[in-house]
Amino acid sequence: MTEVAGSYALALYELAKEEDQSCEILSQLKAVEAVCSNEPDFFRLMSIRSIALQERLSILDDCFRDKIHPYVLNFLKILTEKGVFGKLSSCVKAYTEHYNRDHGIVEVLAVTAVALPEEQLGRLRQKLEAITGKTVELKNRIDTNCLGGVRLDYDGKRFDGTVQNRLERIRKQLNNTVL
Repeated sequence: MTEVAGSYALALYELAKEEDQSCEILSQLKAVEAVCSNEPDFFRLMSIRSIALQERLSILDDCFRDKIHPYVLNFLKILTEKGVFGKLSSCVKAYTEHYNRDHGIVEVLAVTAVALPEEQLGRLRQKLEAITGKTVELKNRIDTNCLGGVRLDYDGKRFDGTVQNRLERIRKQLNNTVL
């Protein structure tokens, strides 16, 4: 995340928090980010400086006025005016981090070889909530290179319980063994 994204996201988050709108703003930011990733041409259009600023701001109004919170629309306009619309994803990530920190939420990525059934995801979520003392937002990503087990990534930490990692540790031990 860039310093610019962090600064803009913090300013928006503090405003939304004061107005008790932080949850609504977060969901709308994520929705706008999804629109931009699903429509890359729109994303590029908003970043092209050869198109007049007023025209780009007008496009934002046409697309989002009365559909999203005015704070979110104004935030998008500020990013456009400052020429940093391309940092939208970083801004959403930074805003989410502020929101999660204040609401005791931790995002966990579980990497597995196959998709985990909902029942297993639920049990894993419960265990992680007991360990962290926070609400866990658990996502499962499939990695066919993962031989088995699960790797957890959260709070900048990695807990690797995969078969591949265990085999690697054994290999290192064997290489370091003096016969």
